[in-house]
Amino acid sequence: MSAQIEHLVTSGTFSLDGGTWDVDNNVWIVCDDHEVVVIDPAHNTDEVVAAVGTREVLAVLLTHGHDDHIRAAVDTANKLDAPILLNPADRMLWDAVYDDVEPDAEISDGDVFTVAGAELIALHTPGHSPGSTSFYAPSLGVVFTGDTLFQGGPGATGRSYSSFDTIIDSIRDRLLTLPADTLVHTGHGDSTKLGDEAPQLQAWIDRGH
Repeated sequence: MSAQIEHLVTSGTFSLDGGTWDVDNNVWIVCDDHEVVVIDPAHNTDEVVAAVGTREVLAVLLTHGHDDHIRAAVDTANKLDAPILLNPADRMLWDAVYDDVEPDAEISDGDVFTVAGAELIALHTPGHSPGSTSFYAPSLGVVFTGDTLFQGGPGATGRSYSSFDTIIDSIRDRLLTLPADTLVHTGHGDSTKLGDEAPQLQAWIDRGH
């Protein structure tokens, strides 16, 4: 069986800079019948564990360190007996949630994770947060962008550790250089295609968000 993608939506909260908001998060599982990689196991450990079942979990990959993406991640990784990986540029966000636990390993730009015969290539795409990382699977025609790129625009940059100019650079230079028919699986909301988003880049720059 070749690699495929499974999808969950989990619900919880996101807190930063003194505010808290209700959010729905996308959880992505790249897998076959035997092994999986889990991307951003947000909010509900039991749902993620049930979706994985008895398959081996090679890694839990985090696109960034905001608490809605990581608060359930350690418990999930422990129950799945899997290492948890984060770009170290988001360590201050991690430390705000976990004061006595460290990620098992760091994610660096260009790292390649292989699951079910498919490669996931780490692309450092800062802006939403300093360590935001997307995962490009060329054989599947998919990029997992976390909160860097959504249907209709870039991720939020109005809070601590974020930068609108930086996220625009990441989208233009790291994501929109991928094939236009690449499917974008986001951290929240509906998926899209890079070719559908690219024509809007200047409008995003003009509006400033």
